[in-house]
Amino acid sequence: MIGTLRGVVLDAPDIRLLAAFYSALGGWTERYADDEWISMDAGDGWRIAVQSSPDHVPPRWPDPERPQQAHLDLRVPDLAAGAARAVELGATPLRENENWHTLADPAGHTFDLCLFPANPEPTLMGVMLDCPDAKQLSTFYAELLGKPVTYEGDGMAMIGEEGGQPIMFQQVADYRAPRWPDPAYPQQFHIDVTVDDIEAAERATLELGATRLPEQGDNWRVYTDPAGKPFCLCWD
Repeated sequence: MIGTLRGVVLDAPDIRLLAAFYSALGGWTERYADDEWISMDAGDGWRIAVQSSPDHVPPRWPDPERPQQAHLDLRVPDLAAGAARAVELGATPLRENENWHTLADPAGHTFDLCLFPANPEPTLMGVMLDCPDAKQLSTFYAELLGKPVTYEGDGMAMIGEEGGQPIMFQQVADYRAPRWPDPAYPQQFHIDVTVDDIEAAERATLELGATRLPEQGDNWRVYTDPAGKPFCLCWD
């Protein structure tokens, strides 16, 4: 393990709008907010943040020219009621079947509502990353985050246990990597990872196959994973 999952961050042109949407849909609670950033507690240890991105270009799933890079999976006890509530709050329905409905949130990010009658309240199950090689990317994040690979097969993989902030990976044949900060190839999402020693963590992360990008701040540096998705190493 190089670091621990700090949070999942969604880009949005209107962070207040998107934070209010997920707060109302999932019952998430706000932890921190300023003009550029809102962080929310989504339960089960999940921290989801929204960061201001005035030039945000939303995905247009399933259009391969405007692909999604990742999506959230939320569990709901009743699909029809959950989808109706999401649409009432500003979501756009995209696809449905008997087990899950796919929608776009007010910033255009796709998300799935998955049927789970055992829990009376909506819960965040996990985040799914699109990639060209599910095995390769799951191995990378398993080493980075110290989460075991708990599922692998048929172009899919998962790291982490149920209820322990699992991250899932789905293989996409026509995968188109982001080229952050190029708005023509937007990142849409990124993951923040907390580390104790940034220099040691950077060396280990680069050895895993990450690439360092020039952007950095007082307590964060930006990298790309083997699929070209940006992520940050952060320290307190």
